[in-house]
Amino acid sequence: MTNTDVSAVQQILQSHDYVAEPGLAMSVHLANQLQKPLLVEGPAGVGKTEIAKVMSLALGTDLIKLQCYEGLDTSTALYEWNYQHQLLQLRIDERSEMSTSDREASIFSDAFLLKRPLLRAITHHRSPVQLRDRPWW
Repeated sequence: MTNTDVSAVQQILQSHDYVAEPGLAMSVHLANQLQKPLLVEGPAGVGKTEIAKVMSLALGTDLIKLQCYEGLDTSTALYEWNYQHQLLQLRIDERSEMSTSDREASIFSDAFLLKRPLLRAITHHRSPVQLRDRPWW
């Protein structure tokens, strides 16, 4: 890797109004080359969210944000079922000739799945930039 690679990353970031120091540009470049996630930590106001926004713009992909808080569980971070719509569908299907297994398959389909940030990132059609607002611990 050359300084040109890091300079190119800095120029790309700067074209989106983000001035990155060489260490951050090197980290972004390596993460991109290795196709690995980049964890950016720091106190409030140092630009963690902004680098994620700029990287999603520069890479032409989506920014998926996971709001972390104490008590966040995996079901909230991964997925939830849309219970209200499932119940409504069950009421509609009560009068149908569908078998119990067909009804079950119907209500536990993607149509009733609410994808949360982690599942959206895993199943995204392009490699997204994912931002966790706070660390897990």
